[in-house]
Amino acid sequence: MEILGTTLRICVDDLEAPVAFYERLTGSRAQRYERGGISVAAVGCFLLMSGPESELEVLRKVSATIAVRDLDEAGAALGAAGARIIVGPVATPAGRNLLALHPDGTVFEYVDLRTDA
Repeated sequence: MEILGTTLRICVDDLEAPVAFYERLTGSRAQRYERGGISVAAVGCFLLMSGPESELEVLRKVSATIAVRDLDEAGAALGAAGARIIVGPVATPAGRNLLALHPDGTVFEYVDLRTDA
């Protein structure tokens, strides 16, 4: 599995002040979208999320987002290494993703940016 990068996930009460901070910090503009009642702003390697506490509680359980070249290959490699796929693969606004529970108990989101799936 080829890992292309990692995104740090940050849950916040309100996006506006944190987005301005991370835009200044990274020198890049936020890409914003809504998904399932959650407002999301991607700024550089930071993924800021805001919404109802019941939704954020679930999102906080995911340690990080890992970008991979091929999600199907990643799922197979994860399974072979002893991880358990708990959600996905599913389509997202940015590509496809899955959630994997690693044997040590951590949960990671794996995402590819394929548009042909």
